Amino acid sequence: MSRRFCLLSSVFCLLAAAGCRKDMHNSPKAIPLRESVFFKDGSSARPLVEGTVPRGSLQDDAAFFTGKNGADDANALPFTLTADVLDRGEQRFDIYCAPCHGITGRADGMVVRRGYRQPPSFHIDRLRQAPLGHFYDVMTNGFGAMPDYKAQISPRDRWAIAAYMRALQLSQHAVAAELSPEDRQKLSQPAPPQGERKEGEHKQ
Repeated sequence: MSRRFCLLSSVFCLLAAAGCRKDMHNSPKAIPLRESVFFKDGSSARPLVEGTVPRGSLQDDAAFFTGKNGADDANALPFTLTADVLDRGEQRFDIYCAPCHGITGRADGMVVRRGYRQPPSFHIDRLRQAPLGHFYDVMTNGFGAMPDYKAQISPRDRWAIAAYMRALQLSQHAVAAELSPEDRQKLSQPAPPQGERKEGEHKQ
């Protein structure tokens, strides 16, 4: 009887243990945006440790990431200006800026033609004299009716756009006598349609 009782007890314990099993899909876990009784603040999402910096996001160059030298706008590109930089700036400008500012920066973009508040032309004296860092800062933080574009445009691309904007300003106010004979010859030739511009050729 004693053996039988022990055997039955063992079988009962095994069956009870099998009935209490917990699969991985049914395990305790923190579900996003749900409250938690485990933490004192009642939130399952934990704040980042103070001072944490995402890998590759250490902004240790203030001028590059803010467009300012101290309290003043920076007036120089923080990297070497090349044709590739201008090409990239033109591409990004056409995507993000031209809808409002127009392809030549005269504030006649399609969005403005359809009723959006008109921004100032890049060719007014105030903006022609503005340092590059001013344009970078406006793209980063917005200005007036213009929203910020820091989420859409990377810091380097913002500088490339600023450099291209300065090239646009120069192209609309350059004196022909200051150009080389080769460039003066180009001015006498009709500009190709927008879609037929070759790599490295910019708007006149």
